[in-house]
Amino acid sequence: MKKMDNTAAGSWTPDDNPTPPTVKNSCHPNLKRFLASLSFAYFAKALSGSYMKSTITQLERRFDIPSYLIGIIDGSFEVGNLLVIAFVSYFGAKLHRPKIIAIGCVLMSFGTFLIAMPHFLIGRYKIETSVRWSVNSTNNLSPCPASSPESTRAGDSSSLLNSRGCERESSVSMWIYVLLGNILRGIGETPVQPLGISYIDDYAQTENAALYIGCVQTISIIGPVFGYLLGSLCAKIYVDIGYVDLETLTITPGDARWVGAWWLGYLIAGTITLMSAVPFWFLPKSLPMPVDKHDSSCTPEQTRFIKDSPTMEHKFRPEEPANLHQMAKEFVPTLKSLFGNRVYVTFLCVTIIQFNSLIGMVTYKPKYIEQHYGQSASKANFLMGMINIPAVALGMFSGGVVMKKYKLGIMGAAKFAFGTSLLGFFLSLFFFAMGCENSKVAGVTVSYTGVEGLSYQEQSLFSECNSGCLCSRRDWDPVCGENGITYVSPCLAGCSSSTGSGKYTVFENCSCVALPDTQQVNLTASLGQCPRSDSCDKVFPYFLALSVLSSFIISLGGTPGFMLLVRCIRPELKCFALGIHSLATRTFAGIPAPIYFGAVIDTTCLKWGNKMCGGRGACRIYNTSAYRTLYLGLTLGLRTASFFLCYPGFALLKRHIKMEEKNALTNGSAELESLRKEENSSKHCEQFIPASDCIPDRETRL
Repeated sequence: MKKMDNTAAGSWTPDDNPTPPTVKNSCHPNLKRFLASLSFAYFAKALSGSYMKSTITQLERRFDIPSYLIGIIDGSFEVGNLLVIAFVSYFGAKLHRPKIIAIGCVLMSFGTFLIAMPHFLIGRYKIETSVRWSVNSTNNLSPCPASSPESTRAGDSSSLLNSRGCERESSVSMWIYVLLGNILRGIGETPVQPLGISYIDDYAQTENAALYIGCVQTISIIGPVFGYLLGSLCAKIYVDIGYVDLETLTITPGDARWVGAWWLGYLIAGTITLMSAVPFWFLPKSLPMPVDKHDSSCTPEQTRFIKDSPTMEHKFRPEEPANLHQMAKEFVPTLKSLFGNRVYVTFLCVTIIQFNSLIGMVTYKPKYIEQHYGQSASKANFLMGMINIPAVALGMFSGGVVMKKYKLGIMGAAKFAFGTSLLGFFLSLFFFAMGCENSKVAGVTVSYTGVEGLSYQEQSLFSECNSGCLCSRRDWDPVCGENGITYVSPCLAGCSSSTGSGKYTVFENCSCVALPDTQQVNLTASLGQCPRSDSCDKVFPYFLALSVLSSFIISLGGTPGFMLLVRCIRPELKCFALGIHSLATRTFAGIPAPIYFGAVIDTTCLKWGNKMCGGRGACRIYNTSAYRTLYLGLTLGLRTASFFLCYPGFALLKRHIKMEEKNALTNGSAELESLRKEENSSKHCEQFIPASDCIPDRETRL
């Protein structure tokens, strides 16, 4: 009978374990293990996600798809989250959170392996080139063919492909595997953040929760560092390494047709993600509660969602298993209660708009560096991993330290996050001044005489200097003339002969290559595009420096902003609110942003490649000025729109704080009265039973 009375009162006994014991100042060993495990899981998922973004251009070229389709593939990760996140966040809070996270990590690893599968199912990568090799000979055929117009036009339409083998070897549909693998990754990643963060916030002391979460998120930023470095390494390795003689290749890693060993990084990332699942299987469902958070009635994951509701009684006794039927019944009322918090809804809208800007910018930033500043994919990924991402990590960690040191409340965190975002916005405006001119490509950006401002059309590729050659306008096999102008192909450069082999091939007697103020006749052209101008090379370091500074300042507000989300809602709605926040940002930012950013970027393409079986493939060269204007304009325009919502947000937050203070005073008076009554009743109780069994909750409550 005594045991039943104690249980009803919410006390803790070793036998039934209804409520975890309290801890005062130390971090529980299992909490330390959970922090380490969650950090590793964050690292693994961040590594896979950043590696996906580092392979954007590689996947475009390998599967011959435009940027908007890559955006769909990238956004499919968020679709996977969308499918299950609300249910995982809601029901997962009542179940064994560490084991659910472990299952998610296993699914993530399988999805990552699935992304790499197409490499082993499709044939070797065939480079789009107009350079033909004669059979049983080491010498090239003439770059300037003298075939009939009929055979040339046929070559344009079929690209000299065998129609029978075309469908079998086509990689058009293989990107579906990448899409499905990314969806599976998204499903697996779902429980990591909401369940992991809520677990820490439940069992860590209030004053340390922000620092712990900041540390976890900071360590997770190391994942993108290694992800982009892995992307840089794999981009240097040719896609069919081990099966192709690299000496016969006519392209280099800086070429628009180069495809690195993208599949190799996914195998490595999948293995690391699988390893991250192991520790979670050995962690407990719950931990001892800190004194400042202890609730005498039930454990955190068993707390009812709508507190003090007259229509809902507490159904989840500590000794009973979670009642899924009851939880499902309370789902809609809980959702209404959450969206009744106007501060939360306003913060959610601001976050969605800013995430659109952030996700679109980050997804295509390596591509922007490649196309705008003429860097290789390997170097762009290396710079992202070694310079940009560490600045973000330092900023997020510093934000957590500032919040702890100055003990920022809700309003302080909101002002700090807004201020850093606004300062980063003003710094980002200088990116518009750090532009480069378009590459000089004859018939595309300049005329054959070197006049700039050409409006590109396919007919502009032809000129008198190459009229003697029956060239294809579909080929993209750029050569750099001695005059510093790039030509779409050796044929369109008017070259009649060549020497050397592989990447060392040199084309001679190029009639379209003309040096100013000279009468030289035998002018040559080498494989590849001409390098960017010196002025562009001088601007690039300033771009990197400003990028690092703005990233650091913006990320300073990351941790305070996240804690604002957690603190502006009632504790019993915390886990569910985090899940809905992730659901909304993924649905309205993570999915659409890469797609419409990619579609906008596609509009700036000047010359498209061709698929193996005909049709438009990946873009080969962009209008640099238009790319910069649209990419940066869209990024900063979205952030501008988010600032307009901040003013009503601050007004609602002030009102929310005043209401909370008023409620705290009211509840404090009621609590004091309750303690007085309890003390009086205990005196009466001690006349019949021992005092130690009479008021078991007082120490915990105080």
